[in-house]
Amino acid sequence: MPRGTRVTAVADGEVRGVWVTGRQAVRENGVVLYLHGGGFISGSTRSHRHLVAALSAAAGRPAFLAHYRRAPEHPFPAAADDALAAYRWLLSSGYAPEEIVVMGDSAGGHLTAGLLADLSRRRLPMPSAAVMFSPFLDLTGAELDDRDAVRRDPFVPPRRARECGRSYAGDHALTHRRLNVLAASKRRWPPVLIQVGDTECLLGDSERLAESIRAAGGTCELQVWPGQVHVFPAFFRMLPEGRAAIRYVGEYVRATTTSAEVAA
Repeated sequence: MPRGTRVTAVADGEVRGVWVTGRQAVRENGVVLYLHGGGFISGSTRSHRHLVAALSAAAGRPAFLAHYRRAPEHPFPAAADDALAAYRWLLSSGYAPEEIVVMGDSAGGHLTAGLLADLSRRRLPMPSAAVMFSPFLDLTGAELDDRDAVRRDPFVPPRRARECGRSYAGDHALTHRRLNVLAASKRRWPPVLIQVGDTECLLGDSERLAESIRAAGGTCELQVWPGQVHVFPAFFRMLPEGRAAIRYVGEYVRATTTSAEVAA
């Protein structure tokens, strides 16, 4: 992890995870809630803490990297419920909604979008912003083969993506309103930033989400990075594009949070 990072484990009732605090990150700036990727079946608070540490330092605020139950042992709605519980825990810990930014990559992007939809349905306060890296949103994988046939995704096989989606859904239909996040109402959603690579078979998911947010009157900045693979910011140690993307996220968080606090 980046030098100067501090990591503290949390186990508070049903909420588990780690606080990851990057260099010069302070609580007064707010907090990040991070939901990791891994196709709903893998990934952990260990696999993603290097990325979260870099994001924490860039945004200047601590990040709570949440643990959530994973499929197939714990299918839907376990992970979605754990994400909602983590957000509510932050609120009960004294963080105002406008101080919170929710982030997630890949399957964590689905959980991020699902969390916003849950908050909207339950009329709970929204965070100041959301950031998604290469979100995996359409669990049916309806467009993946066609896109992959035109340009082969070097990282994510469409067949494997669909297997992960079915494993997470378990006995529930993929049309369930908490699984079909693209069809969810986007009313009251905060500003959203999406970063995705143009080599990805999942690119269409990001494009469709951005379109639906804008159609609902919301704000969504979609960045399609040329030549980049799935969740490329996670490879920031090797990729200058990854470092540039993380720097931009830090600037975006600072700007949107300031606007949200002024509005509040």
